Amino acid sequence: MKKFSASTWLLFLIPSFLGILLFLIPIPTDEGWKVTIAVLAGLMASAIESFVPWVVLVILVIAAVGSLAFIGKKENTSDTVPFFEKLFNVNLFWTLTRVVAAVFAFMVLFQVGPEPVWNENTGGLLLSGSGLLSFLFTIFLFAGLFLPLLMNFGLLEFFGTMMVKIMRPLFRLPGRSSIDALASWVGDGTIGVLLTSKQYEDNKYTQREAAIIGTTFSVVSITFAIVVIEEIGLGEYFLPYYGTVILAGVILALIMPRIYPLAQKKTEFMDGSPQDSVSEDVPNGQGLASHGIEKALEKADRNRSVANFFSDGMKNVLDMWIGVAPVVMAFGTIALILAEYTSTFVILGAPFEPYLNLLGVPEAAEAAQLMVVGFADMFLPAILGAGIESEMTRFVVATMSVTQLIYMSEVGGLLLGSKIPVNIFDLIVVFLLRTVIALPIVVGVAHLLF
Repeated sequence: MKKFSASTWLLFLIPSFLGILLFLIPIPTDEGWKVTIAVLAGLMASAIESFVPWVVLVILVIAAVGSLAFIGKKENTSDTVPFFEKLFNVNLFWTLTRVVAAVFAFMVLFQVGPEPVWNENTGGLLLSGSGLLSFLFTIFLFAGLFLPLLMNFGLLEFFGTMMVKIMRPLFRLPGRSSIDALASWVGDGTIGVLLTSKQYEDNKYTQREAAIIGTTFSVVSITFAIVVIEEIGLGEYFLPYYGTVILAGVILALIMPRIYPLAQKKTEFMDGSPQDSVSEDVPNGQGLASHGIEKALEKADRNRSVANFFSDGMKNVLDMWIGVAPVVMAFGTIALILAEYTSTFVILGAPFEPYLNLLGVPEAAEAAQLMVVGFADMFLPAILGAGIESEMTRFVVATMSVTQLIYMSEVGGLLLGSKIPVNIFDLIVVFLLRTVIALPIVVGVAHLLF
């Protein structure tokens, strides 16, 4: 192993330790266990609750106007493009999405136009002082600013080397993806998506790997899982409920990368280079740990600039504020309008009724629509399912709502707004496949419990 100076070792150890503390270690709070970055975001969101929706409106308007300014210019994704041009110069679809998001936000805050847009259960749910976008504004600020602690100082290189023999054969993923999964599990799915997207942009993941991680490992935090099971009135079943989520999640993680649509994604990086251009092999005569430490120290040694640390962090923040927030507002509002004011999800859920009957789930008709309404928002099945009498059915609904993973008001919107190569059709297919595959597992456990 190469020799490195004491300063390089400290540059690897101290930022990596801080990154683990902020993103991966949950601490006790009044609302349960949360990672520090989510606690900081929550404290700031509470402090600015009265005016943060107006700040979000300004951001959405800037995103829309900035994109309209580039509407006649061809999109250029090369690395030589200035940051702000890359931020605003998007294709027509995303420009229109940003405009729609700004219009929706204006309608919500001024309560003008059709009520289905600004109702407290649709756009108002997303843009209230305590709503999702207000929280995302602060989580994007803290997570984006401090994300370089995880990415720039060797932690991912070390874990990538140590975990490759587990992640590659089981999940067809590089070892470094274990950090993304852990950040999602103990922190928040939004953090996992953000981490995955930035690594894809840095050519650390291929298109297929980024799509697999984003749609398979961006699970909700333990905290949110507790909120779901409490809302549906089965808090005393938390351990078997979360154990079932993990069981179904692991089985899905083994299956989903091997079938359509994820298996059809290209095995090349964002810059077009093939997967085999990057080797994960350990050199002869070197152990796994020493090779991982060497790669980590080399990475840390290349990142000594404090100015670059904060520059990279602020770019992350702006990228999410301008690129992701409008997608969550636009697609989240539309999905919630469909759930609240139309029979769309009732109709779409009808095919699940015979499937649920076959599996022996009581009140299958009521549960069927809840199998698809979660695509709009993960919390909707818990809210709508709280009135179901059968405890077994409520257990199935709660567990499935977390296991399905793709929901447009947050993770789905974030994936579409990120650079991760998935489209709305991919998300619909992945959501339905996860539902069909996971149901027998979840129902099987429910039969044992009830």
